[in-house]
Amino acid sequence: MAAGATSMFRDFLRRLLKNRLAVAGAVVVSFLFVVAAYPSAFARHDPSRIDVRKILEPPSADHPLGTDELGRDVLSRMVHGARISMEVGFVATGIATAIGLVVGLIAGFYGRWVDGVLMRFVDIMLCFPSFFLILAVIAFLGPSIINIMAVIGLTSWMGAARLVRAETLSLKERDFVSAARAQGAGNLRIIFRHILPNALAPILVWATLGVAGAILVESSLSFLGIGVQPPTPSWGNILTAGKDNIEFAWWLSVYPGLAILVTVLGYYLLGEGIQDAADPRLKGR
Repeated sequence: MAAGATSMFRDFLRRLLKNRLAVAGAVVVSFLFVVAAYPSAFARHDPSRIDVRKILEPPSADHPLGTDELGRDVLSRMVHGARISMEVGFVATGIATAIGLVVGLIAGFYGRWVDGVLMRFVDIMLCFPSFFLILAVIAFLGPSIINIMAVIGLTSWMGAARLVRAETLSLKERDFVSAARAQGAGNLRIIFRHILPNALAPILVWATLGVAGAILVESSLSFLGIGVQPPTPSWGNILTAGKDNIEFAWWLSVYPGLAILVTVLGYYLLGEGIQDAADPRLKGR
């Protein structure tokens, strides 16, 4: 069993490394991890330090990405903002994935009225425009990093639930589930020991793409002024300053915009690459 799992992982890794776009995405994601983990290695200035003598300075040797409307170093703020974006992306996606797994597994495994009730609830949640729902909840609860992570996670699990349900409906009819029943395994053991591990490949792809989506939502909320609040740096609130000074401080819009673009693109490329590598139908490539 262990040897078979090792062989499957090696086969998956080989197909993933053949995908140049997926490798490029993995490089971007890995670089972001390093930046978020060691921000001081990439920025020598205090991101919250105000210097009125250097307000809206263009990129220079001392400030490679320029300064903002309070004289703060944009590079330092973007580097420290990367940690915020990664935290929001992973925590929010973790919450959404956990809820989606539980709902999808229960609905797909038990079926009948349980499936009907849970899926109708999923349909109701999908009827609400998620971004506007997030806006309403954040306006009610107040903007904070914890609230943002929780709200994004609690309003974005429906796709994961549908995906896991579909996988569970297929897997519960397989022979290995019948064999587990014949050996006296209970429902919970079958769900978490036999079905869940086999449903993880598509949910891993969904989670990778979900991180990109969560980062984009957090940046949008911060840009609108109801996300991460100053002086905590965020790519979104740097963009807000850029909007207010776009006529004579182009760097405040260009650099954080590029950071968001490259980050989201990197996650999407990695997610698509994982999907291609994990799909058994692509083994002949």
